Amino acid sequence: MATMTVSLPDPMKEWIEAQIQKGEYASTSDYVRDLVRRDRARRGQELTLEELRQIVADSKASGIGTRSMDELFAEAERIASARGVVRE
Repeated sequence: MATMTVSLPDPMKEWIEAQIQKGEYASTSDYVRDLVRRDRARRGQELTLEELRQIVADSKASGIGTRSMDELFAEAERIASARGVVRE
């Protein structure tokens, strides 16, 4: 996996760190990877097989989470609501 250094204003760095503290992401790298995936999806670009394999490997490497299913579902509902997604 390649390494990249990014400079951000302090408020942006603090925002990312807050998302990690809330459990939204495991690391800064996870946050940036998610941003890139979302941008590509928004632009209609599909992920390559290698990218999908890397996502699976990263998921396995992150280990087993400590949140309950109820907590995970509540978080998913909160995120969906914030994005304006309506559950049918």
